[in-house]
Amino acid sequence: MALRRALHFVFKVGDRAKTATFYREVLGMKILRHEEFEEGCKATCNGPYDGKWSKTMVGFGPEDDHFVAELTYNYGVGEYQLGNDFLGLTLQSSQAVSNAKRLGWPLTQVEEALYLTQAPGGYPFYIVDTEQPPHDPVTKVSLGVSDLQRSTHYWATLLGMTVMDKSEEKKTVLLGFSDSQCKLELQDVGGKVDHSTAFGRIAFSCPREQLPDIEALMKKEKQKILTPLVSLDTPGKATVEVVILADPDGHEICFVGDEAFRQLSAVDPKGNELLDKAMVEDKSDEWFAKHNKQKAAA
Repeated sequence: MALRRALHFVFKVGDRAKTATFYREVLGMKILRHEEFEEGCKATCNGPYDGKWSKTMVGFGPEDDHFVAELTYNYGVGEYQLGNDFLGLTLQSSQAVSNAKRLGWPLTQVEEALYLTQAPGGYPFYIVDTEQPPHDPVTKVSLGVSDLQRSTHYWATLLGMTVMDKSEEKKTVLLGFSDSQCKLELQDVGGKVDHSTAFGRIAFSCPREQLPDIEALMKKEKQKILTPLVSLDTPGKATVEVVILADPDGHEICFVGDEAFRQLSAVDPKGNELLDKAMVEDKSDEWFAKHNKQKAAA
């Protein structure tokens, strides 16, 4: 399945300004593109919300060859509850460690040359204190599972990922579509996986012609399909086709047709400017303060 590739992980964010500071100034990522939407996504990209929202893609380089973060912000929702489903994103960057120390961003050393920090909202990030490589510094995304054998079968046998490493001691399995891509680490959490309200989504691309086959296989295997094959329009940009699945623990998985997605995911040189403009124009914090109200906690 070398033609399949890891694209991004979707995070729900309640504080867009602090989140932008973390990704831009602490991690050193770039704003790849920013889009504003007046109503919810029909593939629930922004979660189960119907109102105005925004999507910001951030990464160390273009999504063609980097694993990036998709930050979804729902206007009026200020806080999401974390579960034990997302266990961390790991990247290599001594510069990010230096940035965090300089900015006073909390860091915890968990072992030699490895630090734990948190994005706003509490999402864990692990930073390896080594020189940032010329290729993508993001090495793996870790997700919690309740039955490691069952989940390994799902991701490897059904979705075609290769098992690259496993640890009996840590109760982990590392999988990927190729050595050069960001890997997926599954870790047994010793009980039920709780997605709470901050639940995310991991996205992969594949040749468009594989999408019906993925959907058909999941039907045959009686696995959950959250969104059957559908076309998503982005005004002025490419129309992409997606099918959205859920693994045995309910982790959301999006497969998107690669050809159209490469057009959609082209870096927008105005991305940074558009995000800053949207944050300046977002008066929701002021409105809630003026009316002595709190933003909703999802």
